[in-house]
Amino acid sequence: MSQIGSPVENINIVLTGFMGTGKSSIGRLVAAELERDFVDMDALIEQREGRTISRIFADDGEAYFRRLEADLCHELAGRENLVIATGGGALVWEENLRVMESTGLVVCLDCAPAALWRRIGRSQNRPMLAANDAGRFDRLAALLAQRTPAYARIKHHLDVTRLSPQAAARHICQLIRQPVGESEQKK
Repeated sequence: MSQIGSPVENINIVLTGFMGTGKSSIGRLVAAELERDFVDMDALIEQREGRTISRIFADDGEAYFRRLEADLCHELAGRENLVIATGGGALVWEENLRVMESTGLVVCLDCAPAALWRRIGRSQNRPMLAANDAGRFDRLAALLAQRTPAYARIKHHLDVTRLSPQAAARHICQLIRQPVGESEQKK
């Protein structure tokens, strides 16, 4: 895969993928290693709104939240040298993906459904998994299947099913440090 943007050191690194793939944990490690600012989009939206994502969904609905995400994608794409962890659905919208790819290297973190379930199955702060306990895994699997075509549009993938956050961060740092034209897609 070839790098986008020039010079490479100025581009944003955007981590996306399904909830529970480790976007925030891995993003913090990548930012520390590359001495860049880290932005967790969900945390920033919560800070600006003064309420949790779950509360935003309950009070104003998913459409309102998705508009906040889209506005933030445009804002962050206008900055440089960031490591950005998106929400799991932020780049499902093709326009948001296009905007983030215009100034950044977008990497989709992939993970097997069973591993995702182990990581987030009992979490109560995942509004997209809202279902009774018996239906939560089915909801996770259905949502993942629904988002898979959108994630497939992303050029760069890293399977984190069996990687520690540290190992995943090393892979991403290697990717960004490779000279233009020499890196290869990780799947």
